Order: sequence, then C-alpha cells, then structure tokens
Amino acid sequence: MGLTAGIIGLPNVGKSTIFNALTSCCAATENYPFCTIDPNHGIAAVPDDRLEKIASRVVTGRIVPSFLEIVDIAGLVKGASQGEGLGNQFLGHIKEVDAVMMVCRCFSDRDIIHVDGTVSPLRDIEIIETELILKDLETVEKALARHAKAVQTGNKALAPLVTLLEKLKTDLNNGIPARASIPGTEDRRIVADLFLITMKPVLYVANRSDDSIDAEEQRRMDAVTEYAVSHGAQSIALSGRIEAEIMQLPVEEREEYYRSLGISESGLARLVRSLYSLLGLITFFTVNEKELHAWPVRRGITAVDAAGTVHSDFAKGFVKADVYTTDDLSQFGSETAVRSAGKMRSEGRDYVVQDGDILFFRAAP
Repeated sequence: MGLTAGIIGLPNVGKSTIFNALTSCCAATENYPFCTIDPNHGIAAVPDDRLEKIASRVVTGRIVPSFLEIVDIAGLVKGASQGEGLGNQFLGHIKEVDAVMMVCRCFSDRDIIHVDGTVSPLRDIEIIETELILKDLETVEKALARHAKAVQTGNKALAPLVTLLEKLKTDLNNGIPARASIPGTEDRRIVADLFLITMKPVLYVANRSDDSIDAEEQRRMDAVTEYAVSHGAQSIALSGRIEAEIMQLPVEEREEYYRSLGISESGLARLVRSLYSLLGLITFFTVNEKELHAWPVRRGITAVDAAGTVHSDFAKGFVKADVYTTDDLSQFGSETAVRSAGKMRSEGRDYVVQDGDILFFRAAP
C-alpha cells in the first residue's frame, strides 16, 4: 500500500485501543500482556479540509481521501533483544515499517495491569529504546565483522561503509540511536540495507486518562513532551479510550461533541497528521466528474512518478501535467476561472510536485 507507521510500546499501554480508534478495526484489547501477537494492519484516513473546498468548486463524484497504513505490533518487554516475551517477533515486525509511533502510558488504572507494576512513561521509553538499540547493535556488529574482513582482503570500495559501521557501533554502545548517529541522507543510504530499527523516525504518544488529569499524570505527560523535544522528535497527548468511544458515535454527533468542548478536531486527527508529516508525505489531488482523489506521496516526487502513483500507464506515456493549486481554486472559484487568470500551467516530467497541487496528467496512448 505504501508507507506504514507501526504502533509500539510495552504491553497494556493502550496501543490496540488507539489502533482501533485510528482504523475503525477490531483488534483485541484484552487486559493481559501479549494480547496482540501477530500485527494488526489497518488504514486511517488523513483529515484534509481541502477536499471539501475542492468539491464545492468542481463538479465531481465520490471523494477519496489520503490513507495511511497503520500496524499494531505486539507489546515489547525488557530483554526483547534476547528473545524475551515476543521480542524476536516484535523486532522483526518493526523492521518492516517506515516510522514508529511509541505509545507511552501516562494514565493510572487499577483495573489495567502494567507489566512493570507502576506507571512511569520515561522508564517505559528507556526499556523500549534500549531493546531497539541492542538489536541494532547486534545487526551492526555482524555487518562490521563481515565487511571489515572484505576490506582487509582488498575490497577498498567497502571502506566508507566500514567507517560508518564503526561509528554506529560506538554510538549504539553509548545509547545513541542510529537516527542521531548518522543524520546525513547520503550516509543513511549507505547503510539502508541493514534496516536499522533506531533509524526510523519516532512520534511519542502520551496516552492520558479519560477523566480529569491530576498533578502526577500531568507531570508524566510533560515528561514525555520534554523527552521528545530533547531528542528532536515530535509528541502528542490524547486519551485513547475517549477517542475510541467517540469513534463509535455517528459523524454528526462527533462533530457536535467537539464543538461542545470548543475544539475543531479530534486527537486522532492531530495524530494522523503528525504521522503524515513524520513520514515526509505531501498530498496532491486529481479531480474529474467521477472522482476527487487525494494522493499521499513522498515530498520531492516528480510529476512523472506522481503520474505512476495514479496509474502506471500515465507514467509510461507521460506527456505533461496541467497544474494548478488548491489556493488558486479557492481564490478564483472554478477551474475555468483559474485557467482564464493564467494560473493553469503545463509542467514536464521533472516538475517537483508541491503539497496542494491539483494535477491533470496527459499521456500518449
């Protein structure tokens, strides 16, 4: 389907509850460790008010938003890198996703068992990140032994890789994740085939209670935020249980509920948008009389590759793309007016698509 975000965390922190709310699926949410064994897969629609704005100005049929694939992965415990709990399965599944959403339990609930007995989100983060680092260290040490031997026997082309692996080994041993050890894009390409877990971008989610927050819970939530900031990451706070309950309501009742709270959108909407940004995605649109479609693509994609996202034949026979923007459409009111104002332009295959572009691909048969 495309880029995926994996939900990780210790057992019983609310991962599956948040997954269910995000995807409207029915993953099990029982009160015992390792309730989730095989990862659950689902998709979450990306909220985008530009869809309604386009539909109000262009005659079209059904509306298709962008979607993210979400993976709910089994809970991790201390010792996972050595196979404890479901460690090997967990670490194998997380290698397959493109970004990580780490759920941190901030709520207290006597009826929901914490695997370590007490609630401490920073301790939980430390356990998880230590296990991920240890697994990456194992991967790096194996690769280093193999490639260093090749360099010694005359394969000098592997010398830059060995240098990076030596740096990674040192930093991982010092508790520094791969994403911080080698932030450069080119260096990351060199070690890409190792699929290092700690190279993946992370969003920290502080899962709060569903009633009033006391001072201790606020302190826990603040600690998650501060940790994320200190590590150059994003964070968000929400109540998975409340969000899941709201998702059971009809759409009009959800909107009324949010208005009663004086908020414009749900925590889930903020969460999906944060994941979208974390994955480096932008949205372009295609629209005709049958369908208005939002397409999630990597930032920096060219017009010809964007055409291939819609249909492989559009890329093969690509001639040009007619381009205007959602802002142009809002300003001038219709496609005809946009064209009359000279805002409709033709771009070639190497045009870099921008967020909010509306594209019409012209291809040879």
